[in-house]
Amino acid sequence: MNKSKQSAKNQTKPQSQNIDWMITLLPLVLIIGLCILFFCLPEQSNVVLGKIRFLFGDTFGVYYLIIGLGIFLISIYVACSRYGTIVLGAPDEKPKFSFFAWGSMMFTAGLAADILFYSFSEWILYASDPHIAELGSIQDWASVYPIFHWSLIPWGFYLVLAVAFGFMLHVRKRDRQKYSEACRPILGKYTDGILGRLIDLLAVFALLAGTATTFSLATPLMASVIGELFHVELNRTVVTIIILVLTCVVYTYSLLHGFKGISFLAKSCIYLFFGLLAYVFLFGGETKYIIETGFSAIGRVAQNFFQLATYTDPQRTTSFPQTWTIFYWAYWMVWCVATPFFIGNISRGRTVRQTIFGGYLFGCGSTIISFIILGNYSLGQQIAGVADYVAMYQKNGDLYSIIIAIIRTLPCAPLILALLFITMVAFYATSFDSIALIGACYSYHKLGENESPHKLIELMWCVLLIALPIALVFSDSSMSNLQSVSIIAAFPIAAVIVLITFSFLKDAKKVSAGNREIIPDKKQDSFHHLELPCFFVLLYFIRIFHYSLDTLHAPSQFPARLS
Repeated sequence: MNKSKQSAKNQTKPQSQNIDWMITLLPLVLIIGLCILFFCLPEQSNVVLGKIRFLFGDTFGVYYLIIGLGIFLISIYVACSRYGTIVLGAPDEKPKFSFFAWGSMMFTAGLAADILFYSFSEWILYASDPHIAELGSIQDWASVYPIFHWSLIPWGFYLVLAVAFGFMLHVRKRDRQKYSEACRPILGKYTDGILGRLIDLLAVFALLAGTATTFSLATPLMASVIGELFHVELNRTVVTIIILVLTCVVYTYSLLHGFKGISFLAKSCIYLFFGLLAYVFLFGGETKYIIETGFSAIGRVAQNFFQLATYTDPQRTTSFPQTWTIFYWAYWMVWCVATPFFIGNISRGRTVRQTIFGGYLFGCGSTIISFIILGNYSLGQQIAGVADYVAMYQKNGDLYSIIIAIIRTLPCAPLILALLFITMVAFYATSFDSIALIGACYSYHKLGENESPHKLIELMWCVLLIALPIALVFSDSSMSNLQSVSIIAAFPIAAVIVLITFSFLKDAKKVSAGNREIIPDKKQDSFHHLELPCFFVLLYFIRIFHYSLDTLHAPSQFPARLS
């Protein structure tokens, strides 16, 4: 009882003197500065950022692909090896949450409302791409790439980092819940120096940039749903801001009620999500087609996985991997700043193997089911000639109106539109309450395992995460620019992800051998043996970068993902 009271006391104790204001505010100031620049010089900034984005995606594309495939393979190795038996906590500790509650929080934290937007429409984007014509028919390949781009490799990023952070928090009991701390087994004393600060600044910058643009895709759909439900022409900007504020209120309320509130909202979101999927599956009239096409798509992904993961289009006949695969891996890397911390936090008491395989089962499984049901429902109508959604997209480029048209074909369409809207709000809320929690933890120099950020700090992060999207919603070009910034930020983040992965393997090796003693990390200096290889790697990238600067004088060749 006394222990419980003390724990509760620790969780509510103000720690204002321990707040790391530089890590909290400097990235925010930089992003606000970029926003001002985008507003003042929209055309110029768009051109420059487009060229830089092209440089990273075209010249360094293989870099992203190698890390993506490598992290996935490492996740399987870790789960199946002796590392998989390590408990994220005390050796005899039981899981903190039930499997359903844990899986619900993990899935909703890892994916925002974008999952619903893309589940309905992503196959249309692929069907319009010339690369699909090179491979074969729309029937065979349009449903394959959504599963590939949203399943194993993306969740591999999440889960490898989740076990690394869970190990750091629950086994090593480290009191710095930051990216740099996870690198300590390799960086040693350099973790507390400029290098560690740079890693943390980069992480928070990527977090703010990535989350600030997440609303750009799905909120217009939500605004369109409101207009369709009430049969009124509304200003999309005004409706979007109202939706953002509503979502902020929901996830702020959830966060301020702690993990109990987050868990409740996550489980509610899951019920709404699978309720929507069940309705489309059972009553949409495409049940047989959904099952058979989905089964075939899974088979094609399994059969061609390594080919899909390593395809680079060397001759740039379509630039498909640069436009899609590399883009996705970069964007998932940016999101890895917050989500794995949250997954690692809630995975206390589970083994590394349970966390990885359970994450793949719940996270990947739910994602695949969503794309199979919602995507193949409309694809079935396309193939049967009931509607020509590809032609509609090629004519007006408006995916939001197409999704509304798809839903109109369902029985009781207004009910489904309302359910879709509520589910999207719930998805956004459950994503951002976990991100705000991790952001609040990042604001402290030190934060013990049984301590929680001050409520005012949590509230500040709730406001910060919504303020930038509200500010940027007035300018489409600014939103696009900031999205490019987040993708570019993934380039150094990818190197940090690799560093965290190998730091975990090095540190976990001691535990797997039966030694759970916490070694005084600050006395470690294990970075020296990496200086020479890092030097040569740096020279290599400098040479490539110097060689590829000429591309900045050429127009970007990446086609737009969305009109």
